[in-house]
Amino acid sequence: FRKGPGVKSSAGHTSVKQYARRGQHSEKSSNCSISLDRMPSEILLKIFSYLDAVNLLCAGCASRRFYHLANDNFIWLRIYSTVFSPKRSNWKVNSVEETTVSVSGLSVEDKEAGYWKKEFIAKQITSVKTALAQVLQPVSPYTGLPVKTKEALRISGLGWAIVLREKSGKEYIMQHVDLSLNDTSVTVVWYGKNWPCLATLTTLDLCGVTPVFMDRHKPPAKNGPRWHSLIAKYDLSHLTESTMIGCDRLVQIFCLHPGLLVGLWKKEEELAFVMANLHFHHLVERSTLGSASVPYELPLHSPFLDDSPEYGLHGYQLHVDMHGGGVFYLCGTFRNLFTKKGCIEDGYVKLVVINFKNNREHLPLIGKVGLAWKTNIFDGFIKSCSIVDITLLDEHRKPFWCLSSPVCMRSAACPSDGPNFLGQTYYVDYMDTEGRVHAELVWIEETEEYFIVSLVLYLSVAKINHWFGQN
Repeated sequence: FRKGPGVKSSAGHTSVKQYARRGQHSEKSSNCSISLDRMPSEILLKIFSYLDAVNLLCAGCASRRFYHLANDNFIWLRIYSTVFSPKRSNWKVNSVEETTVSVSGLSVEDKEAGYWKKEFIAKQITSVKTALAQVLQPVSPYTGLPVKTKEALRISGLGWAIVLREKSGKEYIMQHVDLSLNDTSVTVVWYGKNWPCLATLTTLDLCGVTPVFMDRHKPPAKNGPRWHSLIAKYDLSHLTESTMIGCDRLVQIFCLHPGLLVGLWKKEEELAFVMANLHFHHLVERSTLGSASVPYELPLHSPFLDDSPEYGLHGYQLHVDMHGGGVFYLCGTFRNLFTKKGCIEDGYVKLVVINFKNNREHLPLIGKVGLAWKTNIFDGFIKSCSIVDITLLDEHRKPFWCLSSPVCMRSAACPSDGPNFLGQTYYVDYMDTEGRVHAELVWIEETEEYFIVSLVLYLSVAKINHWFGQN
């Protein structure tokens, strides 16, 4: 009976001793610890000399002192010469001093701090641009677009982000969660649980995001520096009834031009998901060559000589895709499209693709048209909505008008003049500054499928005149 307390006392005494020893050890270790900020610059420079370009840039973001030390020309000259110097039989990495001496024409003393860092970044970006230009050179005769766009996206390490901005100026940056590559476009999706309150938001910026340093043979570092290229800016105050194109029992979706789809929860009227639809035409350039605040400017168009203006537009080719959530409802190419010079209505030239009165041109849509959506919790399907990709080529097989945008089918009160169909007629319309798209579809109850019975493009006269240099 007496041993009990004695054992407890002994055990308690032992535990106190152990605690005291640990305390002495921690006190001794705290006295021996050295802060990186207190290290001499010479030692820090020696440590930095073992870092690669990505980690060196990240180290420079830690503090003002680290930033200046990470700009050291000797270190960046070594990195520059290692990456861009001609191949040598001796693969041993030389010291900073040896490398400086061995590279002819390169100097350190007469250059300002950070000079070789800027030179390295500029040459790295140029090399990636050159590699992308070579990949994007072959063009498909069917779409007029680069054949290897998907490979270029992989090489560049390209991703996309949205920047949500509050009235106070606070920003929320969200990286894309999912994407799907289509024939002539890419669909990028954002969703999650931590959306900011919609009432506080004013604008949404869509940006391409690429690693500053990219090795085509290695995946990009997850935490490395990134370059943002503004693609489009959207005003969230336009999420009104006039821009709503569809809904289901959980969400309602809004279309903001160009090509943005915003889904809001019906109950809370808060953000559920964002979907961007980007056409492949100049996609890599627009996603990589702009800045965070200024979009990439397309190269100036060299007007084509119209050798037969009396015949109007001729020899045009259209590739059209209609899809939603990975399911394609229509995929077709229409050749030898033409229009007469005098066929102008309200500032638009009418280009008939599918003639309403010609039954042989009518095409069925595969499956029931709708747009699939998902978040990390729910998913759904919005009927009568889809994504339409338009790629119109001129007579020289150059992209004349390209777009990728959400659209919806609206019931027509009265069908157009022409043959009578045993089914409800629907309209699909799209419009921007360069033209309009009008399609008519008929629902055939017996076969339970849609038929597209009319497809007409209305091209802006101003766009045509600019294309042929007649402004």
